[in-house]
Amino acid sequence: MGVRAVKQERAVRTRAALIHAAAEVFAESGFSRASVTQIAERAGLTLGAMYFHFRSKEMLAREIVASQPDLVVPPLESEGLQRAVDLTLTWAYRLRDDPVLLAGARLVMDQELFLERSENSHKQWTKVLREEFEVARRRRELRAGADPEGLARLLVNACTGAQMHARLESDHLDLPYRVEEIWRFLLPSVATPSAAQRIEFGEARGKAR
Repeated sequence: MGVRAVKQERAVRTRAALIHAAAEVFAESGFSRASVTQIAERAGLTLGAMYFHFRSKEMLAREIVASQPDLVVPPLESEGLQRAVDLTLTWAYRLRDDPVLLAGARLVMDQELFLERSENSHKQWTKVLREEFEVARRRRELRAGADPEGLARLLVNACTGAQMHARLESDHLDLPYRVEEIWRFLLPSVATPSAAQRIEFGEARGKAR
């Protein structure tokens, strides 16, 4: 391996260490109370190394928020309505142990400090879910008149609220149950009867074996 390749690999590891450390600090302290010094120390790096990769904690927070959907990959193949269910369940199960997802959840209320309104995580997740609901509509899984955009916004709002309550009441342990409960109330209103009957829940839909 050449010198350049070694340096690139080291840079990738350093960047990953900083993101992981920042996620832990943000999840514990929130955005406002977190400091670049805390993050550098948690990563075992100097401030110089920190600033080489990220000029500010705002940049780190943006990176963490932007990476959220990439971390939520359901363990089972699916599409349309089932895929939307699987995405939310995977998020709920993984958030309990993944520091980057935990940080994203904690940063929700501070987004105006480091993100433009057009880039916030609510819009980000709405786009992800809207695409699945559009697939569901083409597959005739949604009732007539069900709006993919409005449905996606509703689900993001509901899951955000569920996450906040789960954090306060169970340290996120019951978040998967709360998300499943949202779906069980929502599906009869938006899904065709046959599509609703086919939807599967449980750990297998959102938790890697």
